[in-house]
Amino acid sequence: MTFKEKMQANKFLVTSEIGPPKGIETRIILEDVELIRGRVDAINVTDLQSSVMRLGSLAVCSLLKQKGFEPVFQLTCRDRNRLALQSDLLSASALGIENVLILTGDHPILGDHPEAKPVFDLDSVQLLQVAVGLQNGLDMKGNKLEGAFPEFCLGAVVNPGSDPLEPQIMKMEKKIEAGAEFFQTQAIYDIKVFENFLSQIKHLKVTILAGIVLLKSAGMARYMNKNVAGVCVPENLIKEMEETKDKTAKSIEIANRLIKELRPMCQGIHIMPIGWDKKVPLVLDAAEL
Repeated sequence: MTFKEKMQANKFLVTSEIGPPKGIETRIILEDVELIRGRVDAINVTDLQSSVMRLGSLAVCSLLKQKGFEPVFQLTCRDRNRLALQSDLLSASALGIENVLILTGDHPILGDHPEAKPVFDLDSVQLLQVAVGLQNGLDMKGNKLEGAFPEFCLGAVVNPGSDPLEPQIMKMEKKIEAGAEFFQTQAIYDIKVFENFLSQIKHLKVTILAGIVLLKSAGMARYMNKNVAGVCVPENLIKEMEETKDKTAKSIEIANRLIKELRPMCQGIHIMPIGWDKKVPLVLDAAEL
């Protein structure tokens, strides 16, 4: 079954993600994904994550597809105008890549080329609309596509910890109306925050994959609390990371606890290892996924 078929069958979904290398050597990431073969339903490939120049998401998705994995092509609006965005969507479909996660993208000033000019010709809602239009055989200007039409499984992102939350929900509603079929969330560390979010979106019938980011240290937790909008790592988790002698084991333990609490509340889990790709199998083992 494809990712979309599993989603339509109401299977509890598990996804992970990898970041392409800063270069063309893909051996390590391809070795890392072999560790989770058959254990996750899809693997996201980030698109110049944090605005850092890297190998492209589409190239890595193609390599994963060739090796029998189910990739999720992350596509940001930051670097491309509407011509390039439509072209990349068609290119993904031509390569057999169906799953697309559409994001606005971080501003280039946050990355390793801060002088780069941002594009943001479209936002994520508009790009979702464009993808649906392509599926119906028309480009943004209403011109007909030749031959077969692309087929996508379209995803988007949402931040349950955003304060205020109302703008996130309004944007989420617009994304669903535009064509989003599933959502992956920002990292969840406080279950009550996620519960509050769910209570506000009861009217929305859409697949939600709760985000799990592996904590590497107390310092990382404090950095996220200070610098990552909508992320709040509770003080008790920070204290656990400070006091542990084995940060890896404690990180996996925390992730396991969060997954087990979140599992009855949502339709899936999205694991973001942020460089700890080899730890994902340990998280899956602990959570019995």
